[in-house]
Amino acid sequence: MLPAAGDAAASSVGFCSCFSVENGGSYDDYIDGSGNRGCMHCKRSDPSSSSSCYSCSSLWLDLAPFKDSEKLRRVITASAKGFSIGAGLKGGLALFSILTRLRRRQSSASSRKIEDFSNKEAITMAIKETIRYGLFLGTFAGTFVSVDEIIGALGGHRRTARWRALLAGLIAGPSMLLTGPNTQHTSLAIYILMRAAVLASRCGINSKRFGRICKPLTWKHGDLFLMCLSSSQILSAYILKQESLPPSYKSFLNKHGGKDAVILQGVKEIASCLPFSNLEAIEKFYKTMGVDIKLDPEMRVPCSIVHGNQGCLTHVVSFFIQAYKRALPVYLPVYLIPALIVHRKGLLERPYTILGKGLLGTTRSSLFLSVYCSSAWMWTCFLFRIFEKCNIPMVAMGTFPTGLSLAIEKKSRRMEISLYCLARAIESFCTCLADIGYLPQSKNLKRADVVIFSLSTAIIMHCYAQEREVFRSKYLNVLDWVFGVPPPPCETPRCKSS
Repeated sequence: MLPAAGDAAASSVGFCSCFSVENGGSYDDYIDGSGNRGCMHCKRSDPSSSSSCYSCSSLWLDLAPFKDSEKLRRVITASAKGFSIGAGLKGGLALFSILTRLRRRQSSASSRKIEDFSNKEAITMAIKETIRYGLFLGTFAGTFVSVDEIIGALGGHRRTARWRALLAGLIAGPSMLLTGPNTQHTSLAIYILMRAAVLASRCGINSKRFGRICKPLTWKHGDLFLMCLSSSQILSAYILKQESLPPSYKSFLNKHGGKDAVILQGVKEIASCLPFSNLEAIEKFYKTMGVDIKLDPEMRVPCSIVHGNQGCLTHVVSFFIQAYKRALPVYLPVYLIPALIVHRKGLLERPYTILGKGLLGTTRSSLFLSVYCSSAWMWTCFLFRIFEKCNIPMVAMGTFPTGLSLAIEKKSRRMEISLYCLARAIESFCTCLADIGYLPQSKNLKRADVVIFSLSTAIIMHCYAQEREVFRSKYLNVLDWVFGVPPPPCETPRCKSS
């Protein structure tokens, strides 16, 4: 509250004494006997008059055209920035994918025609996906800011501060449907849920009431453990049950796993104790690569299937070199696009510093991915050779320590990557359970991904508005850039000056 002198000054111009910070500076409708609208607290009408209470005068000013134009500008700006981020990220990744595809050369003319047709389809699909993701994030940002402003204007920013962002984030969540009404985004929804869980756990750690319960979540190397756990499920599914993985992620693993489908089928059959059905196909595959081998149908370990006549160590080294070449085009846009969008001003002032960090990050992340893929084959071969057998538990054990390669990444990115992989591991694990009948699928809830995403964004946006300290500074800066700095807890001039 203001000092006594300030209160006297307020009274001298006719502001009613009922105004206080506690009422939130909000305007509550009151209809008197003559049908006039007035203040719920002092029962006075005509909020623009000098005899009305200060909170009513404040709302009258908030509804002025200048204030409305500011709020409208915030909505339009947030929508435009959200669209630019969605289209920029999706379009950038699609652009590098298309450029890589266009570099491919086919030997025959018929193959080139098929490739040209496929490239046209890929370009059309990339444009559609870019627009869809731009509309998705643009609509999400615009809806959140609109709901935030409407609730704040009707109920007062201070009075609704505890739940306004929560509701706005929940209402903005269904904007995910703009990516395609029939397109499931279970992995994305689970990933956002993991991000919301991390923020909620940080709030619990900082809480006096829940601090002791959430203390185990402060484990220093928890990100590495989550990555190992995720790798065990993801890489086992890559070998044994690829249909449990999202199509885009399955394509990513098939590319960076570096093994043909016939090789994976052979490993799957020996691990599942099934009779071989494609040994001749594997031998033909190696023959096209200039390697002449004869596979034993009675083999106990699949090393000869995985790397032919190479030794295990020689295979790991050669595979690592090839994996690093495949990883570089993946991480180049990951570091280049943020440098162009987020650090666009600094790029003009200190280009060598920013580009140098981007190059270092690309090199480091490419090293992580190549070590991750090569170590998966290294650990499995190592266990197969030690125990002289191959089964499903052995595959899961061999792929578990692969997650330790995440230590190559800098600390600030480890949790991000581990949560990304954990989301896909959970989806794959649930799909496997559903296929064997342990997890019945719900027929009534067809878009569970939208529900999960909406609940998650509600938590995230609530933390953004009320628990800002749980965010890392770079994420907080991006959110502030898109949504605008959250409104102050009290919107009246008298409250601000106090």
